[in-house]
Amino acid sequence: MRPSRRQAVRPATVLRREALIVTVPVALAALLAAAGPASAIGSGAPGAGDPYFPLAGNGGYHVDHYDLTLRYDPDSRHLDGTAVLTAHATQLLTRFDLDFKGLKVTGLTVDHTAADFRRDGQELVVTPGRPLFPGEEFRVTVAYNGTPKPVTDPDGSLDGWIPTDDGAFVAGEPQGAMTWFPANNHPKDKSSYDITVTVPKGRTAVSNGVLVGQRTAQGHTTFHWRQREPMAAYLATATVGKFEVEQYTTHNGIRVYNAVDPREASDAESVLKKLPSVLEWESKLFGPYPFRNAGSIVDRAPDVGYALETQSRPLYDSAPDLSTLVHENAHQWFGDSVSLTSWKDIWLNEGFATYAEWLYEEQHGGDTAQETFDELYDRPASDDLWEFPPGDPGSGENIFGTPVYERGAMALHALRTAVGDRTFFRILRAWATEHRGGHGTTRQFVHLAEQESRKNLDSVFTTWLYSAGKPNTP
Repeated sequence: MRPSRRQAVRPATVLRREALIVTVPVALAALLAAAGPASAIGSGAPGAGDPYFPLAGNGGYHVDHYDLTLRYDPDSRHLDGTAVLTAHATQLLTRFDLDFKGLKVTGLTVDHTAADFRRDGQELVVTPGRPLFPGEEFRVTVAYNGTPKPVTDPDGSLDGWIPTDDGAFVAGEPQGAMTWFPANNHPKDKSSYDITVTVPKGRTAVSNGVLVGQRTAQGHTTFHWRQREPMAAYLATATVGKFEVEQYTTHNGIRVYNAVDPREASDAESVLKKLPSVLEWESKLFGPYPFRNAGSIVDRAPDVGYALETQSRPLYDSAPDLSTLVHENAHQWFGDSVSLTSWKDIWLNEGFATYAEWLYEEQHGGDTAQETFDELYDRPASDDLWEFPPGDPGSGENIFGTPVYERGAMALHALRTAVGDRTFFRILRAWATEHRGGHGTTRQFVHLAEQESRKNLDSVFTTWLYSAGKPNTP
């Protein structure tokens, strides 16, 4: 994510289901005897344990694939949806939660059998007709409808399904996925997706990955998108509007799909033309582009105030400048492919994408990264840059604050200074390569940096990631 210019600035062997049904009574009795207090038996946790968003995500299972079928009317703002989640249990489950807020549930089944459910705030609590055993695959189908509304984040910004004058701007970081589909909504849980959206003829619905089908009938157009590579729920989108569409393939074989609001087209044109060269430049620094598809969604959403790195196709609230394009596409490596396990580590996303901006400037005739670092360091100790350490923002309210972005980038530059350019760029590339399609933590990054440099870097990371206030020396 990058603030808009308007703001100035996620093993057990699977048993055959037939065998499971026969052995449930005996196996369940053994598991219950070993479990513990009756109140805890078979309950999937209502959160993934994140310190900043304790109800985000859920315990006890992993979603392998989402199949979302949506129908949206921009005039009435009504959404009809069916979500099919193919998952597997990671513990005995007699109950589990999904993150889902606002919309009315009209039907719910587990493995094609009606299941009991209840709402508890943002939690959809599901009780299947029989226990689900560790390692067992199961399928949850949820039918729902209503008028989706965004959530207000701790910092006051909106995310989720945000209405626009011609459709919806759908951006889910950090909480908003639950406003339009039931999910295990934490970056620790990554899945593949099929997203099918039907809208009135003349509107376009843009999502992640590749467009595998598009058809128009009876005054409506249906778009079917597929994201094969693992994706966190917050990076999914189904943005709807009146868009001019451009499609092409880069000389490196990346399929590009750009959707631009006509009102933003003139301002966006020159920047979007640079997308292939930006991706090529980032691939040389960070390793091969991690997805099959790329592109941009440029909407007109004046009430949003930010851009988001929706996987494979960043989403902009207005025509982006070049720095924003560089930033959001750098996130395809840092944040999308290599994902967080805790929102506390958000600097691994934003600090890295911000430093990519610095590097682009440096290598394209602008200020050097050192000059940018020095200019920031000259800010007084009272400046909000020093308000909190980027490695420990302290709350969800701070995860998109200036220190996470700018001081996070300063931490990377301090690392570069300490280890030298050759080692530093080897670290960046190794980080993106070794954790490709998975997850990473600050502790793992520090370990990698010390392994690659053969240096003790405690002082660098303590000073720039975890020390309060302005460091005494740059």
